[in-house]
Amino acid sequence: MAERSTAAVDVADNSGDEPLAAKADKATADGLAKAQNTADASAPGTGGERQGTVPPIVTPELHSGHKLARRYRLEECVTRLDGFSSWRAVDEKLRRAVGVHLLPADHPRARSVLAAARSAALLGDPRFVQVLDAVEENDLVYVVHEWLPDAVELTALLASGPLEAHDAYQLVSQVSQAMAAAHREGLAHLRLTPGAVLRTSTGQYRIRGLAVNAALRGIRADRPQRTDTEAIGALLYAALTQRWPYETDAYGLSGLPRGVGLIAPDQVRAGVHRGLSELAMRALINDGATASRQEPPCTTPDELAAAVAAMPRIRRPEPTFTAPPEYQRTTYQQGTYGRAQSGLGTVPIPPVAPPPPPLQSRTGKALKWTVAALLIAALGLGSWQVADRLLDQSSESDPTPTQPVTGDDNKATPPAKPLRIADASEFMPTGKGIKPELAPNAVDGKRDTSWITLQYHGYANFGNLPNRRQGSGIVVDLGSVKDVSGFDIAMYRAGHTAEVLAAGPDASDPTDLSDFPQRLTKLRSVGKSLKTTLDKPVRTRYVLIHITELPEDGSSELFRGGISEIKITG
Repeated sequence: MAERSTAAVDVADNSGDEPLAAKADKATADGLAKAQNTADASAPGTGGERQGTVPPIVTPELHSGHKLARRYRLEECVTRLDGFSSWRAVDEKLRRAVGVHLLPADHPRARSVLAAARSAALLGDPRFVQVLDAVEENDLVYVVHEWLPDAVELTALLASGPLEAHDAYQLVSQVSQAMAAAHREGLAHLRLTPGAVLRTSTGQYRIRGLAVNAALRGIRADRPQRTDTEAIGALLYAALTQRWPYETDAYGLSGLPRGVGLIAPDQVRAGVHRGLSELAMRALINDGATASRQEPPCTTPDELAAAVAAMPRIRRPEPTFTAPPEYQRTTYQQGTYGRAQSGLGTVPIPPVAPPPPPLQSRTGKALKWTVAALLIAALGLGSWQVADRLLDQSSESDPTPTQPVTGDDNKATPPAKPLRIADASEFMPTGKGIKPELAPNAVDGKRDTSWITLQYHGYANFGNLPNRRQGSGIVVDLGSVKDVSGFDIAMYRAGHTAEVLAAGPDASDPTDLSDFPQRLTKLRSVGKSLKTTLDKPVRTRYVLIHITELPEDGSSELFRGGISEIKITG
């Protein structure tokens, strides 16, 4: 592996205290995060930055199934831009999913990408997605990194709304501390976007693409510490408001209104934590918004981490519990047990005189036992009379048992109950998946975890790709054939064109659209949820939530969708 000093030359100069070059260059050096967002819109689906043009590169022919070093099998291309591509792959030696960046060895950025990857690998900080390998082989340069199937991008988290104060506090605290540690080792990120921050199932935030993402896109900055600090401020701003703190829309978030400048988060949305709002403004140092603030701006991740540590800790909100119903006391009244028997008539019970005060003698004890025996006998007599009355009423009525009548068929309809879901898998009619490792997120009982598709450009029908002509979705396995009477499906966002289908009762491992002949809903545009109670239960083991078109993802040219939670009732 290359020495870290080499990577510092290729990636960025990390001396955060050098003076600004000139006022005209301020937007390029300090405002890099804003420029990144504008450039993202010009490179749909890839997150590319505005930068110098790259000469045409002859990229080797790569496809799903191709192996690198007889070990890394390419599965799916997730990004293709400026002569390089990024893939989801499988490490067949260790039997685990990995990510791979690929570019030709003669690419003008190949040297800097290798140096950045090797330096990032030497850091070894678990708060970053780890670089596992960086190799030049057979006219190819490839970088292998961790793939976290249980992690969710911040982009996906913000699609459902702003974060709670505790979660936003954890985000800025963990990310600022991690970047402070990286800068102390001479490494910068320079492309900290919502897509570069992941939250794991344990609530920890992980940062991917340290140094490598910037090297792949040829990004440099005169003052990298300020660039990364402002990027963290933008992430916090988005987490608090679900808005991007610039005039351009980006990452599925709406930008601020044009001409009004930078507005504090607590002025954009009611209920925002004051301390976090002020912290976001102190980190966003490139918009001339620091003059009106009493606190000094944060210009490095170290300063931002110290400011977070100086705040009162924001604790997780206490869970709320529903109070149990008030206990109803039952008493004996006038020969009936409580009030539940009032419709049966009253059966008189001989009055029982109250027992005399206790006597401190054998006569008193005998009297006490006599009274107790009389009371027990009276209760037994009353119970026998009640039972006798019930038997008389039963013999006088129709001996044929009756059932509650509901509907036109005069049959009892039992209440719907949730069915246990044994498994969930991605619908892959061509054998090629989109995000199959995220399919269990749709049935884990948590609405903040989702199965989310890739971002497609130009066409809502999965980019009009030939291998997506039958769409995609989630297949739910109930474990055995059951009566399905309804379902409640929470979509990743509103605007999908979707339907719900069921396989035949004799189906086994259905994979094609023709394997689901039972239509439970019509194909139509749906909102944030798809909830239906069927007129008649359907016998099936497999239910398909079938998606044919995706909603817009922050632009009329970009599309992304998914499913957050599936519940089946029977």
